[in-house]
Amino acid sequence: MAAPLFILIRVSGRHADWRFVRGREGGDGFPGSFRALDLSQGTFGAAPLLLLSMIRASGPYEKESDHPEGLPDPSGAMTSRRRFMDACRCRPVDRPPIWMMRQAGRCLPEYRALKENYPFLELVRTPELATEVTLQPVRRFRFDAAILFSDILVVPEAMGQGYHFRDAGGIEMEFAIREAADIRRLSVDGIEERLHYVSDAIRLVKRELSQQTALLGFAGSPWTLANFMLEGGSTKTPARALELRRADEALFCRLMTKLTDAVIRFLRQQIAAGVDAVQIFDSHGGRLTAEEFDTGSGRWIREVIAGLESDIPVIIFSKGTRDFHSLLRSGANAISLDSGFDLGEASRIFPDDIAIQGNLDPQLLLALTPEELRVATHGLLRKMDRRPGYIFNLGHGVPPTAPLEGIASVVETVRNYHG
Repeated sequence: MAAPLFILIRVSGRHADWRFVRGREGGDGFPGSFRALDLSQGTFGAAPLLLLSMIRASGPYEKESDHPEGLPDPSGAMTSRRRFMDACRCRPVDRPPIWMMRQAGRCLPEYRALKENYPFLELVRTPELATEVTLQPVRRFRFDAAILFSDILVVPEAMGQGYHFRDAGGIEMEFAIREAADIRRLSVDGIEERLHYVSDAIRLVKRELSQQTALLGFAGSPWTLANFMLEGGSTKTPARALELRRADEALFCRLMTKLTDAVIRFLRQQIAAGVDAVQIFDSHGGRLTAEEFDTGSGRWIREVIAGLESDIPVIIFSKGTRDFHSLLRSGANAISLDSGFDLGEASRIFPDDIAIQGNLDPQLLLALTPEELRVATHGLLRKMDRRPGYIFNLGHGVPPTAPLEGIASVVETVRNYHG
């Protein structure tokens, strides 16, 4: 016989929190700040009315989050969405949640089939197509979180610096920023309207996920965007952003201020449309020295997070960065680590109220068999056994040629892990 299902309710001042749990008869052993209501004594459908009456009795309130993590399924199991959200907030979970950067895209045959008929930018700009691509890896692998299919460069495009893909590969911006006049050409006014297709896609994805799977939005960091915009596209050795910062700090700050405003607006737009969390991709952060990182990138990330004025979880992925002091004081809820830093060491030095995400080496998906991947995955999970707030991910994106059976092996290993 299943243990009784309780709703735990806590009201403090103008804030209310509630959750569903399985417990012993009589509700013994629950946190003292919560009042336990035994739902097994009545119909499940009465729960909202009972909850409402208890909260109304305490006076007006503001809910603790505008993004409730969803109800459990009838068996009492934790939903993927709740698991992910609780891990972001360093709350206890039944197992670590899992998703993978670049989980949607070229490694999936269903994505490649779409690409035969639609170019990349059309997939990004068409809400129905972006929704389908976002959902494909969730359907196939049952990830705990989906991440919206989009691109970090939609922000400079909305500001007036368009881009396209070169025939030989890589990205080319419509122009490269070379002087103050180029920065003046960029406009943050109206970017929400120009990026309406992102909001439309979020609403469609949320409807399909039905509160069962978390949805992440994202944006590039101001520093990473500046690298693409100053270079005029992608390059293996970007240098112009660093040169501008060292040669003309005032002009560099003018560009970064404008980009910071644009990123804040874009992330706010995604939050308003319903994402559960956002990730800031600082993919070029490691190109700054430890001494330069805070003024070159960290400062602007802090301004972005402060400007969101939201309590939804924020994750930072700053590839190659080792100025953890700057990252930890950014205001982010979670730090996503690349594969070059040991998870056990991160667990030791990071505060317990900062979640850690990562960091299986993506190249192992190419190099190892499914069984070897299972062993490597177990190794990371064991390192994080006793730490609250751990999200399994890769140290960067899924390689385009990663075998599907390897990805499935990693996901299955995490889903079956219980410490």
